Parts: sequence; C-alpha cells; structure tokens
Amino acid sequence: MQTTNASARPHVVIVGCGFGGLEAARRLERADVDVTVIEKTNHHLFQPLLYQVATAGLAAPSIAAPVRALFRAQPRITTLLGEVSAIDPAARAVRLANGSLVSYDHLVVAAGAAHSYFGHDEWAPLAPGLKTLSDAFEIRRRVLMSYEAAETATDPERRRALLTFVVIGAGPTGVEMAGTLAEIAKHTLSGEFRRIDPGSAQVLLVEGGPRVLQAMPESLSQKALEQLQRLGVEVRLNARVTAIDATGLEVEAGGGASGAPATSYRIDSSCVVWAAGVAASPLGRMLGEATGAECDRAGRIKVEPDLSLPGHPEISVVGDLAAALSYAPGKPPKPVPGVSPGAKQMGRAAAANILRRIAGVPTVPFRYRDYGNLATIGRNSAVVDLETPLGPLRFSGRLAWLFWLFAHAYFLIGFRNRIVVLMDWASAYWSFQRNARVVADVRGKSES
Repeated sequence: MQTTNASARPHVVIVGCGFGGLEAARRLERADVDVTVIEKTNHHLFQPLLYQVATAGLAAPSIAAPVRALFRAQPRITTLLGEVSAIDPAARAVRLANGSLVSYDHLVVAAGAAHSYFGHDEWAPLAPGLKTLSDAFEIRRRVLMSYEAAETATDPERRRALLTFVVIGAGPTGVEMAGTLAEIAKHTLSGEFRRIDPGSAQVLLVEGGPRVLQAMPESLSQKALEQLQRLGVEVRLNARVTAIDATGLEVEAGGGASGAPATSYRIDSSCVVWAAGVAASPLGRMLGEATGAECDRAGRIKVEPDLSLPGHPEISVVGDLAAALSYAPGKPPKPVPGVSPGAKQMGRAAAANILRRIAGVPTVPFRYRDYGNLATIGRNSAVVDLETPLGPLRFSGRLAWLFWLFAHAYFLIGFRNRIVVLMDWASAYWSFQRNARVVADVRGKSES
C-alpha cells in the first residue's frame, strides 16, 4: 500500500518525533504544506528526565506526551505509528515495517540515537542503557528487585553483590543516575527493610576518562566530583570496562594517558547501568547506503551546511543522526554537540530551509547557539555552565540545583506535565519519598 499526498501542497515527511522532529513539525504547522510525522512509539519523550522514571522519582506520563495529542489542532499534520525499514531516494518514498510506502517531496530524518557498547553488543542485556521508557522500566525493576532479593539472601557475598550498583559512564546521565541511586539507598528506602540496611548499599560510578562531566569546564567537573562523593558515590576514574557478565564486570584501571600502571579487578554486582556510549540510529547507515552519503564512526550522516544530504537537497538530517557543523559568522565551523538544544535548533533550521526551497530562495547554513550545560547530582547539588552575552556564568550547589529544576520543568511538553513534575519534586524534597516505585512484573520488564 502506498500513501500519497492528494493535495497540491508540498508534502513533508518527518521521521521521528523526538526533539528535532517535533521542532521541525512545529515550524511547519502554519506553512502551506502537508506534513506526515512517522514515529515508532506513540509518544514524544523528554529524555533529560528519563533517569527520574528509572529511579522512581517520576511516573512515565509526566515526561511523555502522546504524539497525536500534540498535533490535534493541526489538520495539515498527519501522524503515523510505524517504524521506517527503508528509504528510497529515487522514488522519494519511505517504506514502513508493515510494507506500506509514504511518498514525500521533502524528507526530514530525525530518528535519534541508540546505545553504543563499543563493539560489545552482548553487554546490552547485562547492562541496559537509558534511551526509552522501556529502558527506564527495566532499570527501575532491576534496582528495586535487587533490594528485595538482598532482603532474602542468606549468603553475605551474594547480599553484597545485590547491594552494589554500578553506573558506567560519567556524562550527565551517568552522574545523575549515580547520585539518585545513592539518595534512594540513604533516604528513600530507610526503615523499609528488616534484614538489610539499604544505606549500606554501594554505588559506583565507573568512568574511562580522567574526570566526570568532561564536556564541562574542569572547575565544574571537580565540583561535581566532590558533590558525588558527599552523597556517598564511589567514583572510579581512568577505569575502563573490559567485560560484563551476569554477576558483575571486569575493570582495567590506570595505564594509557593516566601514566599509572594498568591493573585489573572485578566488581561483583547484580545491577549495572550503561551510560557510556551513544551511536546514531541504524537508519543513518541505511540512509547513507541509499544516498551515498558519508557516515562517521558513530553512524551519523555528514550533512551539508544547510543540514541537507549531498546530492539530495530534498532530504534533511537533524539531531543525533546528523554529524553537523555550526557556521557562525567570522568563526571556523564547529561540531554541533549531541544535546537536546542542538536537536531542537536543527529541527527548526531544517524546516525553515525546506520553506526556502519551496519559495525558490537560497538556503542558509545552520548556526548552533550554545546556551550552556546543566547537570544535577542529587538533592541540593548541581552544576551549571551558561553562555551569556557577558561571558560564561558558572555556579554549583543549591542555586544551581534550583536553576536545573525550573529549567527542566519549563521545557517539558504541556502545562499539566510541568505542574505534576513540580508537585512530585516538592513532595519528594520534603518527604524523601519516590512515589513511582511500582514494578508490574517482578520477573521481567515492567510495563507501567
């Protein structure tokens, strides 16, 4: 079955409704075009707060919004639930997994990113990453069930492994996850068990580089390290994971740039979370093969300055799928970081360039505006690095934590979600409780 555009208006197909795809659709909603948004889930997900679903701080609906509801008032925007299996540039059509074809005049590919295990895909079921709600449910299940299993364990070594939580990768997700796991152990679960002390749980953050939050200035990186340590997180730097199995992981410390002799050791743990690597969606390499576009090592497509594909101006690639450069006047091009503001800006820029093509005027190069980076470590702990007209503004601690809270609440989709999240955060702050501690299936993946 082939879906074609019945009207005379140009048809824009957007693959993916993450940050980039959503912003592209919003930029086109009042234009004289028809838009079809294809998304393999039925919701838009606010990924920066996904770790809070994984750690039972927020319920899933608080950080997600149904895609159809987002475009309810836009009759020219059609939403299709489906997964893209192929793109035919010659026929200007997108094939879905169910066999149907969707034709397009202009295509925006915003399929996002997946986990990268650096060639060790066999680690995926042993150390889940955090990209989807399903990932968050599974991590939540593993964390909470580890405490439950420890309560009934009689062997001290087994109990110790059950109460050892390891987060691999000290970027923003890893730092936030590790800090929250420490708070769960110290505060949330206090007094709820009779045979174990949850506060005795060990939370380890394993990072292959020399510092945490390496994208931030070294001063803020050091502040983040100190705040993690105050929470009780054991941070192990220059430590590279060499193997993961069902009962723990092997780590090689030192060596390389650190100058210290390399040593190997084992960590016994029943709950390992992967926050170390990101790769582009497989759709990137698929599109590269179909169009002849070049991909980088992470599978991202190298795009033209206006975010289109070389030789295919009708196809634009945005977000984590694009190896894009920022073209600021008078400055050399710089790589665009793989963060949500970059995806949003690329989505808007790609849509604006599509309208320029339709109008017959030249497109413009993409320029990324860096507003800074934020990361929270735990209760009253965060680091903020802002770019202002007067220069960098950097601060940490409680003020940074409040700034992080309100900034993330502001960018959530929907007024209801903002209110619910702020209320949940306020309740958790005063009570130390996490009210989303529900696991639907203690044996497998939860579904709530």
